[in-house]
Amino acid sequence: MYQKIVTYGDSILRLPSQPLIITDHFDDLIQSLFDTLSQNRGIGLAAPQIGINQRAFIINTMLQAKDDSSVEKVQAAYINPEITWYNKKEHSFNEGCLSIPGIYENVVRPSSIHVRYLDASFNEVEETLYGIKARIFQHEYDHLEGILFVDHLHPLHKILIFHKLKKLQNNCNKHTK
Repeated sequence: MYQKIVTYGDSILRLPSQPLIITDHFDDLIQSLFDTLSQNRGIGLAAPQIGINQRAFIINTMLQAKDDSSVEKVQAAYINPEITWYNKKEHSFNEGCLSIPGIYENVVRPSSIHVRYLDASFNEVEETLYGIKARIFQHEYDHLEGILFVDHLHPLHKILIFHKLKKLQNNCNKHTK
């Protein structure tokens, strides 16, 4: 089921998420994430972005991989994820976020990470991620920690986009009153 995406200025985006406890509604959450992501043509979506303060996110690069064969095909759910190691080598890449529409900025992140999580079948998985999969994982993981990609920008660069962020925040506040 498609859900409305929470936008910049909503307090849930700044809260650390709670561990996901597997319930009967778990499948509904994962399906809602996939449906909402597909509707918005994104590549990743975390539960807080649809107003649910739980440690779960999805990655789906299938649409992008269809248009660009260099994009790794990933379609997966990540439950109660942890990043256990960060590579010291970093890479800059232009990022955007469905919760911060219209803003795209270069963000520096580790080029590879080691992670642990439960998959959609509740199997514990440990793996090292590289490239776009590592980048998307880190971006979505940040959402679970209450961190947004704009928080990684240099303070002077944040000043340059301040008015755009303020406008998003004001629009969010109008809709929540």
